[in-house]
Amino acid sequence: MSMSETLELVSENRSFGGWHRRYRHYSRALDCDMIFAVYLPPQAEEGRVPLLWWLSGLTCNDENFMQKAGAHRMAAELGVAIVCPDTSPRGTDLPGEHDSYDLGSGAGFYVNATQQPWKAHYHMYDYLVEELPSVMRLQFPVNGRESISGHSMGGHGALMLALRHPGRFCSVSAFSPMVNPMDCPWGQKAFTHYLGDDVSRWRQYDACELVANGASRQRLFIDQGEADQFLEEQLKPENLEAVCQKHDHPLTLRRQPGYDHSYFFIASFIEDHLRYHAEQLYK
Repeated sequence: MSMSETLELVSENRSFGGWHRRYRHYSRALDCDMIFAVYLPPQAEEGRVPLLWWLSGLTCNDENFMQKAGAHRMAAELGVAIVCPDTSPRGTDLPGEHDSYDLGSGAGFYVNATQQPWKAHYHMYDYLVEELPSVMRLQFPVNGRESISGHSMGGHGALMLALRHPGRFCSVSAFSPMVNPMDCPWGQKAFTHYLGDDVSRWRQYDACELVANGASRQRLFIDQGEADQFLEEQLKPENLEAVCQKHDHPLTLRRQPGYDHSYFFIASFIEDHLRYHAEQLYK
């Protein structure tokens, strides 16, 4: 077993008949120690279960979703495990890594950085596509059927990963996703620092570009709060809606009046998303 697959249990809590556990391991892709969280439903004690990946947003780590979203009860009922990775490498202390909330720590954007000083550690794409899935398959009672979801920057990650890997995920959903990072300040800042000034390198990480290029035909399911403070400047769901209409790409976009960008919004609709994923995972 490699160092990447050697896990240290950080904490565990009984939850709705299952277990919420946090683990530390060394990541080869990121060249640092990483912590991730797993919720295993009661059914995992009797056999293998499907897995939902949850990708979190800016400033978050594995704890935000697991503690605030209220997902354990429904995951236990449906028999779905959940894995929640961190949002960036940790402990690398690169120049400027901790200077702003939207770059560096807590802001990995799920890309493989090619620019200094980020390229030594910021390979979140490889971590999520190759390394952590290998750990999950080897260490946990999962059956190989997977779905993916996320919030904000994590919604960007979930849509992007599903579109770039047709057939890998049974379903994909997102809350308040950054659907067009090439066309918003958060994405432009991150992509410039991580990927450089050549915007042609950015397109592989942009959901709108991937839909336009016909990367996948997978249905996208999105909830967006209409009172979201980042709606007009950063999230721009109308951009994805337009490109999906143009290319006849299946999209369910629900606009929820009065809801903002917070975990109160996620907790209000997480049951819908978990039921949606479970339906596809158990087909």
